[in-house]
Amino acid sequence: MLAIKANIDKVLKWILVAIMAAMTINVLWQVFSRFILGSPSSFTEELARYMLIWIGILGAAYVAGQKMHLAIDLLLTKLKGKSKTYLELFIQSCIFFFSLTVMVIGGIRLVYVTLHLNQISAAMQIPLGYVYAVLPLSGILMMFYSLLFIKEQLEIISKKK
Repeated sequence: MLAIKANIDKVLKWILVAIMAAMTINVLWQVFSRFILGSPSSFTEELARYMLIWIGILGAAYVAGQKMHLAIDLLLTKLKGKSKTYLELFIQSCIFFFSLTVMVIGGIRLVYVTLHLNQISAAMQIPLGYVYAVLPLSGILMMFYSLLFIKEQLEIISKKK
């Protein structure tokens, strides 16, 4: 299971790097075409916005998998032993159910509605469902990471018994 996580982490990291690099080139082209050529590119602002959405949401899944997401860990740092383990189980369960309901189920509904209504972006003329597809994808990744961390906590509990 850890080998699968390591492979997912590596692929996700390089996808994020590639999107960030593409976004940098895109914004540089936008600045160049606007100020040097005097004719701003029509799609670069929209493309940068969509890539920023993908970086933000996929990045959230990546940092959730690294346990580096923003958290208020005041209580977690004060607890020890079983109490800390049970709190971590609760936190990961909350992350799992949030990811399932909001990101996966809600994201799939959003993608379906936007594709069904044939909503397209203004400048690039692509279906907005493709932009929103990052929600269920990231939700599935976060659910995977949560299940992995829940499994680790359950193994810790079983070893202490």
